[in-house]
Amino acid sequence: MDNLNLTTLQRGQTMVNDVAIDAFAAGFRGSLLTSKDMDYNEARTIWNAMIDRRPGLIARCAGAADVVRAVRFARDNNLLVSVRGGGHGIAGNAVCEGGEVIDLSAMKSVRVDPQTRRARIEPGATLADVDKETLAFGLVLPTGINSTTGIAGLTLGGGFGWLTRKFGLTLDNLLSVDVVTADGELVKASETEKPDLFWALRGGGGNFGVVTSFEFKLNPLNPEVLAGLVVHPFADAEKVLREYRQALDAAPDELTCWVVMRQAPPLPFLPAEWHGKEIVVLAMCYCGDIAAGEKAAARLRTIGNPIADVVGPVPFTGWQQAFDPLLTPGARNYWKSQDFASLSDAAIDVLLKAVRKLPGPECEIFIGHVGGAAGRVPIEATAFPQRSSHFVMNVHARWREAGMDGSCIGWARELFEATKPHSVGTAYINFMPDDEGDRVEAAYGANYARLAEAKRRYDPNNLFRMNQNVKPVAAVRAA
Repeated sequence: MDNLNLTTLQRGQTMVNDVAIDAFAAGFRGSLLTSKDMDYNEARTIWNAMIDRRPGLIARCAGAADVVRAVRFARDNNLLVSVRGGGHGIAGNAVCEGGEVIDLSAMKSVRVDPQTRRARIEPGATLADVDKETLAFGLVLPTGINSTTGIAGLTLGGGFGWLTRKFGLTLDNLLSVDVVTADGELVKASETEKPDLFWALRGGGGNFGVVTSFEFKLNPLNPEVLAGLVVHPFADAEKVLREYRQALDAAPDELTCWVVMRQAPPLPFLPAEWHGKEIVVLAMCYCGDIAAGEKAAARLRTIGNPIADVVGPVPFTGWQQAFDPLLTPGARNYWKSQDFASLSDAAIDVLLKAVRKLPGPECEIFIGHVGGAAGRVPIEATAFPQRSSHFVMNVHARWREAGMDGSCIGWARELFEATKPHSVGTAYINFMPDDEGDRVEAAYGANYARLAEAKRRYDPNNLFRMNQNVKPVAAVRAA
């Protein structure tokens, strides 16, 4: 990597010294990319096609030593720095403009110890990578619902999905991390080592360093679960949602049921006359004995007169990938999210009005069903703030043409404002777009002050600011 000549990599208005760049490259085990390299455009492309940024340097790290060097290089040269794991975040913070991307996507190792029921996972691994290794031993880590999501961003922001009610959030299963802090040091954080940092990393996002390895506890799971979709016509939506809400009051932790409202895609089990029409989908998963699951899901499956019911025993790895075709890279995406303690009649009315005004065939609203084990963790136990939420709404605007930006983004924002009176005020930071920086403090609620203090201690100059940023508290001056 001689003579990188990074003409776009700037420190303020001063070009970074070529000698420093060459020294960085000489000791780097991974690969360094600039706009002159063939792989550059692919490397700067992420899941959300709205993000089109041109970093000066992409440092594709091969291991923790590379991450240390990359952080020190950014720090010493006062560079804007972003960190890429899976590149799936809605806000697009995996890529910065003109600075350095610390790319972890090649660090994908997943090592499972079936005797201790623990896994050591590198930050470039996706949920599919994790599931493949853990389920081979009848073990599982509770994660999200899209198998192409990266484990790093998911964990640091929270991590909820089909198994959350039974096993907690992804971060609730985190035992320790190896992390490179803003001073360029690799440290371990756990409940007993740097516990303040460990607390902040569990929900505080990428504010506190670059994690090079996660250690998780794993949970026993039969590789086969009861899961699938029950699809209803939108004309029955009000009845379906009210009975859905009632059915969940007595749901065991093993049962999770989400709602999706959108225009029907051309699914093979749906009659052709329903393709493109508004529908209400109950997506459910029971992570326990199949016979017990049939009984637990019976009330949900007897609601109304569904168009289709395709709930049955399936491999959990397959269910984890069921929504992947609807979330492929290349589309423009904008999200808005609210947390609800309950799904009130008034909130249902607002949601139904929004579905009647869907701006495009890929736009949707989903309601994530949480609570259970995740809701029994004290709010102050981790930085993750919304333990009281029973439902998480994500307004998912998704479209293909830039000319639709205004209508799709406007629709999402309008619904977000209309649902505010029914929310609890917190937010899931992994669902927050890049224009919600002013919402961060409120999203963390009572935990924000402690996060800001941890930020002051571990990143006082805010090197890691390409995220839903927690500002470091001002240092107290000596009297």
